[in-house]
Amino acid sequence: MTGLKLFHTMNGNVAEVAPRLAEVEADVQHLIEAHMETMLGVRFLASEYNTGPVHGGRIDSLGLDENDAPVVVEYKRGTDAGVINQGLFYLAWLMDHRAEFGHLVRARLGAEAACRVRWSAPRLICVAGDFTHYDVHAVREHRRSIDLVRYRFYGEQLVGLETVASVTGQATASGTARRARAGAKTRGHLSQGAMAELAAAVDEMLLGLGPDITKTENRLYRAYRRLRNFACVCPPQKSKLLVYLKADPQEAGLVPGLTRDVTGLGHHGTGDLEVRLCSERDLERARDLFRLSYTAA
Repeated sequence: MTGLKLFHTMNGNVAEVAPRLAEVEADVQHLIEAHMETMLGVRFLASEYNTGPVHGGRIDSLGLDENDAPVVVEYKRGTDAGVINQGLFYLAWLMDHRAEFGHLVRARLGAEAACRVRWSAPRLICVAGDFTHYDVHAVREHRRSIDLVRYRFYGEQLVGLETVASVTGQATASGTARRARAGAKTRGHLSQGAMAELAAAVDEMLLGLGPDITKTENRLYRAYRRLRNFACVCPPQKSKLLVYLKADPQEAGLVPGLTRDVTGLGHHGTGDLEVRLCSERDLERARDLFRLSYTAA
C-alpha cells in the first residue's frame, strides 16, 4: 500500500483525499491508453492485441517508448501475483514476432519509426493497484527491462502513478563510470580524457538523483528515465558535452553559455532544455537543473 497522503486545502481547512482503486481493471487501461505518452512516455500502438490461435492470448497494450524500444503494458486492478509472469510471456511472444510488430509500427507511426525500433531493449510495464515484496525481488532477478507502477485514484479528478521498481539488464552505473575513467587514462589526447571524466561524473550525478532511475544506451545518446526520460546525454564532443532535459526552459531560466531553449529544434534525445557542459564547474551549476527535470519526469 502506498504511503502517500494527499490533502485538499480550501478556506484555511485541510481535508484528506482518500485513495481508491479502480472499480474495474478496464478503467485503468482506458485512461492510460488514452494518455499513454503523457503518463508513461510511450507512444500507444494497440489495445487487446491478439497473439493468435497458437499462443492464445491478448496483450493489454502495445507501444513504443521515447527511445524506440518496444513496450508491453499489462494492467491489474489490485495485487496480482501473476502479472509479471504474464507480461514476460507476452514479451517473449513479441521478441519472436518482430516483423509483425514492425508492420504495426509502420501502420500507426510510419516507415521511419518502424526503421528505428530497437530490439536490444524491449520493456515490460506492469500497472497495478499494488505489488508485493516478492514482486519487487522477482524483477531484479530477470534480465529484461521491467517497470512496476502502482496507481491510485484520488477523488474524481486526480490519479497518481508511483514507480515501485524499475530494472534494466544493462551495465551498472559504477561499472560504466569505471570504464569511462579507465578509458580517459589510456587516451593520449588531454581533451578526450577530460571529457571522458566529465561524462563519467554526469553519469554518477544523474543516477544518484534517486533509486528509481534506469539507463538506456543507443548509438546517438544515453537516456536516463524514471517512467519517462528526464535526461539524455549525447556522446562527448571535443570540448563539450550536451545534455537534454525535460525541464521547462522558462521555469529553469536560461544561462548564456550553459543552457539553451531548443523547443521545436531538432536534436538527438528528448527534452527542450539543452545544457552545455565544458567543465566540472558547469556540472555543479547544472545540478539543480538535473534535479528539476528528475522531479518533473
